[in-house]
Amino acid sequence: MLSGMTASSMVIILHVSIQLALIARALLRPHRDPASRIAWIVVIVSLPFAGFMAYLLLGETSIGRRRVEQMKEIIAQLPDPGKLAGTDDEYQKPAIPERLLHLFLVGRTVNGFDPIGGNRAELMKDSNAAIQAMVTDIDNARETVHLIFYIWLADNNGCRIVEALKRAAARGVTCRAIADDLGSRNMISSTHWQAMREAGVHLASALPIGNPLLRPLKGRIDLRNHRKIVVIDNQITYCGSQNCADPEFLVKAKYAPWVDAMMRFEGPIARQNQYLFASDWQAEAGEDISVLLRQPRPPLQCGMTAQVIGTGPTVRFSAMPEVFESLMYGARRELIISTPYYVPDESMQSALCACARRGVDTTIIFPARNDSWIVGAASRSYYHDLLASGVSIFEYQGGLLHTKSLTLDGEITLIGSANMDRRSFDLNYENNILFYDPSMTAEMRQRQQEYLNNSTAVTADMVKQWNWQRRLWHNTIAMLGPLL
Repeated sequence: MLSGMTASSMVIILHVSIQLALIARALLRPHRDPASRIAWIVVIVSLPFAGFMAYLLLGETSIGRRRVEQMKEIIAQLPDPGKLAGTDDEYQKPAIPERLLHLFLVGRTVNGFDPIGGNRAELMKDSNAAIQAMVTDIDNARETVHLIFYIWLADNNGCRIVEALKRAAARGVTCRAIADDLGSRNMISSTHWQAMREAGVHLASALPIGNPLLRPLKGRIDLRNHRKIVVIDNQITYCGSQNCADPEFLVKAKYAPWVDAMMRFEGPIARQNQYLFASDWQAEAGEDISVLLRQPRPPLQCGMTAQVIGTGPTVRFSAMPEVFESLMYGARRELIISTPYYVPDESMQSALCACARRGVDTTIIFPARNDSWIVGAASRSYYHDLLASGVSIFEYQGGLLHTKSLTLDGEITLIGSANMDRRSFDLNYENNILFYDPSMTAEMRQRQQEYLNNSTAVTADMVKQWNWQRRLWHNTIAMLGPLL
């Protein structure tokens, strides 16, 4: 009996000790808002064993000390991002009104990239047109082709890029490609991947998972490279929401078509995207390609001012939310946002509501059917407060609206890979481009209008008619947001 009681006591003591240790860790962990700390403490206390495992697997945004130190060393070897090699002609200087300059200064604190002039841009008509433009540019490449995709499928568009890379490598162009080890696992394990390697394309898997049971010891398994970057000859780059796949997106075909927006840029902004690629490539492939960032650049032409904003687990905490919120607070007349995933923190929700309350015509567009039922439910928990503040909410009916776009006062556009959720804010490597150009912003604004024309307005009366079970479901799922 005594030994039995002793054993039980030891189990209880061990259990309480683990609880206290994890609670202390949750309280001491930096860069965590109070709601997240409280939520994790509740989970640890109320779900003794499952809570322990959940915290160890998902409780901390840790990519591993080795990865953090590695990225510090890589960044130290790269040129100063504010002084990327190039000519100092007048078109390089940013042409931004003084009243808007502060928005780009926020972006500069993320990677050190200055807003830079002399760029041209084109908004691709649709996903297929974007792939066709990429194939054409790859076929015309003379020196280098670099690309990163989170999801790369072995479908029609995915294989078109595969074949274009093989053709480019065959004629002596240096081709390097990175695909996320989780998002592109089917491509990486396919014959197409091996065929590219045999053709001379240099390949790397981003954040390899390895043994799933041992991977959590090195950092969270769900920290991913969500970037979509193409850089050709150090002069052409693409940025937007599109993965390397058909709009039918066969892995989640029931939500198709996936509606994306991709922009083709030409000019010095490509050098900033090249910097992001170089840092990722050196981390995954171990090859130093920083010499490309030091190459002289030809004289520039007159063009728009743009700035790359690259975020991730090894970049300054809260960088992407600060950019979004600064743009919201900077709006004076109109703010239009499209995003498939909306799970904001309190400050971002408050910023968006405040934007509408001060008289800015504020609109946000979501997909009517979300491929993530968790995010879809969580997003709708915020509808009531958004509508009460005067934000107009629309749900897109023509497929899964995957475009991540923001236009401000008809002058500034933000486009890229980052969603407005905690995964993009804290867990994923993302890339966006912020630019000032009324003409190109008008094109993006027209694209957003096309989304609106194919959307249904969500009204306060509609939300009020939701039954209590639906509201309970939405709010319960949203409550789990701070745990992510």
